[in-house]
Amino acid sequence: MTAHGQTAGEGSAAPDRDDVEAVTHAVLTASKLLAAVSARCLAAVEDRVTLPQFRLLAVLATHGDAKLVTLAERLGVNPSTAMRMLDRLIVAGLAERQVNPVNRRETSLRVTPAGLRLVEDVTAGRRREVATIVERLAPEQRTALIEALTAFTAAAGGPPGGPGGGADATP
Repeated sequence: MTAHGQTAGEGSAAPDRDDVEAVTHAVLTASKLLAAVSARCLAAVEDRVTLPQFRLLAVLATHGDAKLVTLAERLGVNPSTAMRMLDRLIVAGLAERQVNPVNRRETSLRVTPAGLRLVEDVTAGRRREVATIVERLAPEQRTALIEALTAFTAAAGGPPGGPGGGADATP
């Protein structure tokens, strides 16, 4: 028997429950750390936007112009909730509505240059803080982390990992 309750030759058996618990604990701990990093970076702009408003700006910055219903779906909120958030962002000069010249009944929502700068500034702050943490790891630990996080993301059905994956702006 091995330390994981397997006999020799059973190498590909289901993971030991203790391993699953240990990994779950490690992922949740890392998640709390990343949430704290995000909160610190968002604190720099909290006088201008709330976390839900920042998410709305980040979605517009990432996906481009959108109709209200599409934006609400991406945020997982009701269209009326998205509209209230958007109204506040428009007043702040961070988002805008644009009437479709082909179909004047359609309105497209977009992030303004000021809103895009805000998203980029917060994202850059998060990237700097995470890079500072990653720099403390040995090169082999970085490689292992890339492999583990890529596998974790794939197991969740997420987008392919690696550089330029595009998830930086999401809080």
